[in-house]
Amino acid sequence: MPVVTTSAKGQVVIPKNEREKLGIKPGSKVAVETVNDHIEIHPLPEDPIEYFCGIFKDGPSLTKALLKDRKENLRREEEKIARLIRPSGVSKKRR
Repeated sequence: MPVVTTSAKGQVVIPKNEREKLGIKPGSKVAVETVNDHIEIHPLPEDPIEYFCGIFKDGPSLTKALLKDRKENLRREEEKIARLIRPSGVSKKRR
């Protein structure tokens, strides 16, 4: 395990071998996280949208769930409107 020294500004240099293993290049972004008594550095994907595209493909379809929910809401709205808008209840006696 490589050991590095912090600068006066708290900066560290990630050893070349470790950067190459993780694909960290100049200008790459990394996430820094404190976990209990140590710090973890995780490289972030260059294109997060492409990286996460399809990540949930094996799970339930959110689109299908949203469409099902929307159809149910639409059905309820139509029933509510049908109850509110009834044919005129004015009897012939009143005319």
